[in-house]
Parts: sequence; structure tokens; C-alpha cells
Amino acid sequence: MTEALLKIEGLTAGYGDVQVLWGIDLEVRPGEITCIVGSNGAGKSTLLRTISGLVRATGGSVSFGGAAITGADPDRVLGAGIAHVPEGRRLFRGMSVRDNLLIGAYSRRVSRAEIAQDLDEVFTIFPRLKERESQDATTLSGGEQQMCAIGRGIMSRPQLLMIDELSLGLAPRAVELLSESLTGINKKGLAILVVEQDVFTAFDLSDRAYVIETGRVAMHGGTEELGKDPRVRQAYLGL
Repeated sequence: MTEALLKIEGLTAGYGDVQVLWGIDLEVRPGEITCIVGSNGAGKSTLLRTISGLVRATGGSVSFGGAAITGADPDRVLGAGIAHVPEGRRLFRGMSVRDNLLIGAYSRRVSRAEIAQDLDEVFTIFPRLKERESQDATTLSGGEQQMCAIGRGIMSRPQLLMIDELSLGLAPRAVELLSESLTGINKKGLAILVVEQDVFTAFDLSDRAYVIETGRVAMHGGTEELGKDPRVRQAYLGL
């Protein structure tokens, strides 16, 4: 079995006196797409925020590429190779698509030529962004804003791209286009961890899945295997 790129063991976290995560164990392997599914309020977003250092872990461990990053500040997590696309996109109002994308490369000490090359790559993945590169990013459609947020993450040249609520508020066609783009990115070797409420979308996109209920991992395994599990089919697929 391939050694995990991201390895989480016994992770606990919360907000103040409210504990949200209870002993989470999770792995993301190199070159795979892993999804986290569960109902609203299950702790999915808190898990990503804890990995990226926005929420402090109260127990357990997080390692990436074999190095411990438990409790690391967000800039160190980003520098280690993890990019976090937050729920709601969080694009900067009054700034163009191009400038929002360039913010993703702010922490990289590389030449302008390399950054321009990466920008061209993002525009190749998402041609619509090239067409709208001078437009205020917050005036884009929901699907285009998600493309911009993902493109900003790609500009940091991560080894792992984490996306919180990929399809939230988007039309089915926009979700389909995003899924196709992520599959293409993944085929080039980028590992992806996706939080998603829509289990159909998540399982179609991913290799493996973790089902989280009330801050705990209830089930995990290959998406084909979990898609046949009667508990998943009844609770999440309506079958």
C-alpha cells in the first residue's frame, strides 16, 4: 500500500468549550482524490480548518509528507504544500480575477516568469477565467467563482488541494465542469481532498471516502464499495 501523504490520527478539535471532532483517523494517499461526506454540522469543515491550522487541534496528530504539522500556523501548512479552498470561495471584492489568482502565489519565492507560466496553466484548466481575467472576481457566476478559488489554490503549487463544499449553491452543469477539471488536475499527480454534502457528486469524483457523523468517522473505504453499503444507500443516497 502506498504511504499516506496526509495522515491524521486521533484528531480532536473544537471551538472554545464545544468539541466538534472526536478521534478522527484519516489518510490521503499521493495522486488520489479522497472525499469527506456527511450531513450539515457533522464537522467536515472543522476538519479541513484544523488541518490547515485555522482551528487548533486539542488532541491527536496531523502529519504531511512524513512531517508533523499538528498545531502549525496556516502559513507553515501552506508552505508545506497544502492549499485550502474555503467554503464560500472567499474571493477579494474589487480585485480582478487575475489579481485574485496571483494572491495564491504570494508565498512562493520564484521568478515572475514562473508565476506567469502557472497563471497560463490555470487559464488552460479554466478557459472561462482567461475570458474574464480583468473582471471583478466577485461578479462572476457561482461556478466561475469556484473556478477562481480553486485556481488560486493551484497557484501555490500544492501537493494537496483541499476543497470545502465543492458544489454548494452551484448549478448541476457547473458542478459537472468543475468535476471534470479536478479529474484532469488529479491525473497530473495532484492529490485532492474534497468536502461535499452531495454524495452522488462526491462518489463519482473520488477514489475513497470518509463518512463523518457528529464529529466521528462512521465509515470509510473505496467509493465503489461504500456506494453499495446499505447504510450509505439509505442514509445518503435515498435508495
